[in-house]
Amino acid sequence: MNERIRLMFAEAVDMKLEELSNGDMTIQVAYLAPMCEEKMISDYIFIPFAKQEKPFRELLHTIAEYKVVDDVAKWRSLLLRGNVLIEADGTVYSLYTARIICNESPQTQVESAIQGPQLALSEDLSKSLNLIRSMYQSADLSVEEHTIGYVSQTPVMVVFDQRRVDPSVLDSVRDKITTLHVEMVNAAGELEKLLIGKRKHLFPTVLITERPDRITKAIAKGKVILLMKSSMFALILPATFFDFMHAVEDNYEAFWMTRFLIFLRYTSILLTIMLPALYISVVSYNPELFRVQLAFSIAGSRSAVPYPSFIEVFIMLFMIETLIEASIRLPRYIGSTATTVGGLILGQAAQQAGLVSSIMIIVTSVVAIANFVVPVSSLSFAIRFLKYPLIVIAIFFGISGVTVGMFIYMTYLCNLRSFGKPYFRVFGKLQPTEGDIGQVEHK
Repeated sequence: MNERIRLMFAEAVDMKLEELSNGDMTIQVAYLAPMCEEKMISDYIFIPFAKQEKPFRELLHTIAEYKVVDDVAKWRSLLLRGNVLIEADGTVYSLYTARIICNESPQTQVESAIQGPQLALSEDLSKSLNLIRSMYQSADLSVEEHTIGYVSQTPVMVVFDQRRVDPSVLDSVRDKITTLHVEMVNAAGELEKLLIGKRKHLFPTVLITERPDRITKAIAKGKVILLMKSSMFALILPATFFDFMHAVEDNYEAFWMTRFLIFLRYTSILLTIMLPALYISVVSYNPELFRVQLAFSIAGSRSAVPYPSFIEVFIMLFMIETLIEASIRLPRYIGSTATTVGGLILGQAAQQAGLVSSIMIIVTSVVAIANFVVPVSSLSFAIRFLKYPLIVIAIFFGISGVTVGMFIYMTYLCNLRSFGKPYFRVFGKLQPTEGDIGQVEHK
């Protein structure tokens, strides 16, 4: 039995295959460790078989929990549902020992969803694998174990679908993991930096998530998942720009509502990157682009401001950046209150003192709100930086400089790769095509 199961789950290191003998009989035991309750296996199989207070052969026939499995085709589904298979005297029995961790796993904290699952990954690798295997019940799901760090000896699990994964991506991930020479790795973000190497990217090329449903959909699309002990975040690679713009809620909303939200996110990105630079360009160089009434309104609001528009922009953006950092670093219970009050008081006081114009406060508020629309925080942090080079260009070259700067950004995105795959894909495929499904040869 164990040899046939080993062929079914060829690359799953979490598949446990045991052969036990007590002098009276020999049995073979097979089970998926993350899916089963180890205490039940010990109490119902290992201890009774070893002690032989009552012949184990008699227990198999008298206890109702042991069920005979006549069909070999059922082995795979039984193992994936948390059953233990036992072969004794040529007969295969199953025992249900599923591990239910719904009450043990933490709730999502970073990527919240209204309609989707509320469970997040755990810092315990076995619990995280339990959640993933519960949602992705396929024998093609493979798990490889690696260790990173001379001192920390951090276990890292590589999870993928061996039929759908791209072999070139998988080989690249394996090579990078085996060639890492570091002392300690403690967080998923640290592992991401090590995998990327010395290249300094403006945009994140590895998606970090805490949601099992996002992970299982990524596995179905042929992506590779990295799970690390003591971290409740997983790495998904390769990643595209659309993956960072795609919220898990999009999978549960109506078609046109989802498309509208995606359009809203892309519009928000353009606003948060370009609006401060466009404000400087139009106010300082091309006020004729506005209607006369709007131009007079902006000029009137800036009449009390004693310095150029770019100084005004830097003052307000500095205040917004410090408020965002304060909201992240302060304790959860006082962070939102402190930053909200601070933003209202500072904004109103700066406008009344003539340090900034009322139009600039509106521009700054739009930039801050639009930046928070991005569903993945790592991309949101990257976009916060992108507006500053455009502001510097706009100070010297106006609207033409902003246009050239955006063209440079687009060129950079088109040239970017994530583990050898094109990064700048603004629309995602809902299902993998036959061409995307690769076959990994068993080594």
